[in-house]
Amino acid sequence: MKAWRIGFVLTFLCAFGFAQTGRKPCDDLKSDIAKKLAAKNVSNYSLEVVDKGKEGESKAVGSCDGGTKSIVYSKADTPAAKEPATDNKANNKKETK
Repeated sequence: MKAWRIGFVLTFLCAFGFAQTGRKPCDDLKSDIAKKLAAKNVSNYSLEVVDKGKEGESKAVGSCDGGTKSIVYSKADTPAAKEPATDNKANNKKETK
């Protein structure tokens, strides 16, 4: 009878400990993902922690806090390179005179 109780307690403690190891803090996971993206030379992106199910159009790239939150990746808009404004008509008039 004692062996059965000891076996049950050990099984419960192992299962409980295993379940707790799956809870990774969001800041740690976000940092790990950022390191992986930097290693692949990815730039102009944002990572945000949001509640599960509120990802919107962004791509979920991780789950943290026991699956209650998601880390979403979105490509940041890069400002378009602005070319100097030129007025071709004004340039043509100067050349023809």
